[in-house]
Amino acid sequence: MIMRTHIINFITKHPHQPSMGVRSKVTSSQYVASRARDPVFEKLMDKYKHLVKVIAIQDLILANPKNECVSLDFLSRLSQRLHLNRGAPAFLRKYPHIFHIFYNPTKSQPFCRLTDAAFEISCLEAEVINASLPLVVDRLLRLLSMCQSKMLPLRAIFKVWRELGLPDDFEDSVIARNSHLFQLCDAHEPSTHILKLADVSPSCRYVAAAENWRVGECCKQDCSVDRMELRYSFKHGYPPGMKLSKNFRAKVKQWQRLPYVGPYEEMGEERAKAGMMTLEKRAVAIVHEFLSLTVEKMVEVEKISHFRKWFGIDLNIRDLFLDHPGIFYLSTKGKSHTVFLREAYERGCLIERNPVYNARRMLLDLVALGRRGLFTDE
Repeated sequence: MIMRTHIINFITKHPHQPSMGVRSKVTSSQYVASRARDPVFEKLMDKYKHLVKVIAIQDLILANPKNECVSLDFLSRLSQRLHLNRGAPAFLRKYPHIFHIFYNPTKSQPFCRLTDAAFEISCLEAEVINASLPLVVDRLLRLLSMCQSKMLPLRAIFKVWRELGLPDDFEDSVIARNSHLFQLCDAHEPSTHILKLADVSPSCRYVAAAENWRVGECCKQDCSVDRMELRYSFKHGYPPGMKLSKNFRAKVKQWQRLPYVGPYEEMGEERAKAGMMTLEKRAVAIVHEFLSLTVEKMVEVEKISHFRKWFGIDLNIRDLFLDHPGIFYLSTKGKSHTVFLREAYERGCLIERNPVYNARRMLLDLVALGRRGLFTDE
């Protein structure tokens, strides 16, 4: 890979200095720890790590549409799985703008439901998702088109259904209702289904997000970059205070000029034998496009790892993000690592917002509000 730290001594002496040599004698955890932090993304993840838990409880409450509440006893039994370190009641009381605890005299135990504000936000999100079903269909088609086999295991899609903005009944509302586009079939493994394109003929060529950016840059009147240099480039930006050596900048420039196979292009046998740097650049193109397809331009690293084999990526996904800090930002806040598409964000907010993102930000705002704004506050 390209952008790896040299050796453990270099990391110790220069923890925020990137290098494009081959990483050696550096453990994965040391490599993660050596990355340059971006305070804007880290501040955003401080909120998101709590939002993930809130959404998990919200889903449990809304799972039964006839009785949209859940007992505290049930949530307490799931505390460890939900990572509620201080227990369910303590967590629920931290967010009174989202959860309402009440006592059910019939069942003689406390229950929890969503507040009116939180329930309205969940309804709004469902509405805007259903209103954007053509976009949802397009995302699924693009996702399958990036696979050499034009198919994916359904369980992998279930891992990222929320990130892709799919409705919770997408098997019926998206797949079944578009049988001319999608085909669901049994896999060789028991209880496993495969989603594949019903028609694999190249009827249309999708344009990747990176290609659209290049076209936009070329059309700018004040564009100072050589057009030929932009041909294979990705937009780069770095964390504040991250020192870039002259050697590093030169190697990034060299990498930018390197040709590669795009995310929607066929590899072919000859292309598959290309050098490691070319294969790595294709992997960057694929995960860049994957993140571009998500509603919030972010995803947990563990989730995207389920697509590695199907996308033909024979590289460590997390290291790929770390190797390209100008394109991606990896955060370790919370119980899992999360990767952001750096170019999609400005000052902690998505630049090109969409209705689903807007609805989810409303819930994030309630999370950030905590207990503030209540008459019981001292």
